[in-house]
Amino acid sequence: MPNFISIRRPTLFATGLALVVALAAAGCTPRPAGYPASEPFDPYEEENRRTHAFNRALDKNLVGPAGKGYSGFIPDDVENMVGRFAFNLSIPGAVVNNILQGNMKGATEDTYRFIVNTTIGLGGLFDTASELNMPQATDADFGQTLHVWGVREGAYVELPLLGPSTERAAAGKIVDLFTNPLTYVLDEPENYYGTIATGVTGLSDRGRYADTIDSILYDSADSYAQARSLYIQNRRFKLGGGSGGAFEDPYDAEPGTPLEDPYDE
Repeated sequence: MPNFISIRRPTLFATGLALVVALAAAGCTPRPAGYPASEPFDPYEEENRRTHAFNRALDKNLVGPAGKGYSGFIPDDVENMVGRFAFNLSIPGAVVNNILQGNMKGATEDTYRFIVNTTIGLGGLFDTASELNMPQATDADFGQTLHVWGVREGAYVELPLLGPSTERAAAGKIVDLFTNPLTYVLDEPENYYGTIATGVTGLSDRGRYADTIDSILYDSADSYAQARSLYIQNRRFKLGGGSGGAFEDPYDAEPGTPLEDPYDE
C-alpha cells in the first residue's frame, strides 16, 4: 500500500518552497534610496541588539563552556571525522540548490564528491574526494539560491541561537531544512543523523575557534557591530563568488539602475 505521507512530501515541499520564495521576495526590506550599498542595512538594530545580548549570555553560560569541554576531551582526529561526516550528509542539499540555481557543473561535481566520499570515504568519515584532487564542494544553500533568483538581501537580523543573518539568508535557512533529499530517502532514526552530526560539529567548532570567537564576543568594544560586520563581509564574499573587493547586491539597486551580474565573469 502506498505511503500517503511519502506521496504528500514532494507536494508539501513544492508548496512550501513557493510560499517561502514569495514571502522572501515580498518581505525582504528594501534599502532607502541613496543608502550606501557597502554599509550594513540594519533598521532593526534595537531588537537585534537584544537578541545579540541573549545569544551572548547563552554562549557565555552554556555553549562556550560546552564547546571548549567537548573539543578538549575529544581527540582531534575524531572531531575531524564527525565534521566530515556532517558535511558529507549536507552535500545532497547543495546539489538541489545548484540545480535550482542552474549551476549544473556545481551540481555534477558535488554529486561525484558525495558518491566518492560516501563509498570509498566510508560515509564521509574520510575526505577521499580531496585526496583524489576532485573539485571542492560548492556548499550552496537556499539563501544563495534566492540571491540568484533576484531576491534582495534585505535587512540585517540576528536570530536567536543561530546568530547573524539577513532577511534573505534567514528565509533560506528555513527552506534548507527541507531541501536535502536524504531527509525523504532515509527512514527514522537515520534521517536525523545529519542534524545530530551538524549540531555536534557546531559545538566542536565553538571549542576549536574559541580564541577568535571570544575576542569578538567579549574583547571587542562593540561585539554586536563586530559580528555584524564580519558576517556581512563573509556572506557577500561568498555570494560574489569569492572574487574579493567591494560587493554590491544588484537586487538592492534603485529602480532603473543598470545591473551587473556578479556571476558573469
